[in-house]
Amino acid sequence: MSKASLLCQRQLLQYLADGGFYSGQWLAEQLGVSRTAVANYLNDLKQHGLEVFSVKGRGYKLAYAIQLLDASKIKAIQTMVKAPILVQHITDSTNCQLLQRLEAGHIVEPGSVIVAEAQSAGRGRRGRSWYSPFGANLYFSCYWRLEQGVSAAMGLSLAVGLAICRLLQQQYQLDAKVKWPNDIYVNDKKIAGILVELSGTLDASCNVVIGIGLNIGMPEHSKQHIDQPYTDLRTESMQQVDRNNLVVELQRQVVNVLQDFAITGFAPFVAEFNQHDLFENRKVTLVSKLPISGICRGVDKQGGIIIETEKSTDVHYGGELSLRAGE
Repeated sequence: MSKASLLCQRQLLQYLADGGFYSGQWLAEQLGVSRTAVANYLNDLKQHGLEVFSVKGRGYKLAYAIQLLDASKIKAIQTMVKAPILVQHITDSTNCQLLQRLEAGHIVEPGSVIVAEAQSAGRGRRGRSWYSPFGANLYFSCYWRLEQGVSAAMGLSLAVGLAICRLLQQQYQLDAKVKWPNDIYVNDKKIAGILVELSGTLDASCNVVIGIGLNIGMPEHSKQHIDQPYTDLRTESMQQVDRNNLVVELQRQVVNVLQDFAITGFAPFVAEFNQHDLFENRKVTLVSKLPISGICRGVDKQGGIIIETEKSTDVHYGGELSLRAGE
């Protein structure tokens, strides 16, 4: 999409964002384009998960009001962390965008963030897709640098998970839990996921890109794309969520954790994690090379999951963790 078309699409959304009806003719006149162009812009947005209704004689409306991300508003309230926040309209993946900037040799300040209204190729852990409907959630990636190398990143996703838990507790009074190693749950339903991507060597400094997908107001049709129980911030908090404030607060919480983690590693976070452990003292199965079933006993100082079986208590650093069937 050309820069001019992108600008028109954003202006169109600014009119429709309140959730009211607007005629196609009126929208076309405001934008200085044809009614066909208006319809095409909206069809493109539908492809990115935005629910748009068209009613003969009344015009177009969104299924629900949305708040667009606003770079100027974000900058105005960004007082605690000075690293920039870049707002994108629709992108492939905010993680990919940060990684591409690093690969191209751009200087990226630690703590810098990219957010987007929608992702066409959002990614989760182990190559899974991350459903990213337009304007519904938060798609957020933050850059950091670990001078001690890749090996120093053990437990990083858990520490970032605690940053999200802190935010949800402080801003929305939600008791969030971390599902080892990279998901956040509220009331036993997934509300956020974390994807940490590293570029570097074991013993030299490395680049870290931390992607966070946080559900804010999932559209009804999301059920067709997600195969597990999920929830969102609007449902759990029962309040409207200011996405621009949320971006700034998430950056602050994540950077605070990263600053501490860079100095101490994960060890000082162990007690806090164990307070937020979704599967604490529950019967679980860890699927790795071979399934291991036992009782979850928290994590060690490097973020490994501790599982007590009938034969022994061992620490594991990889795999997929779930409740044992029937529990």
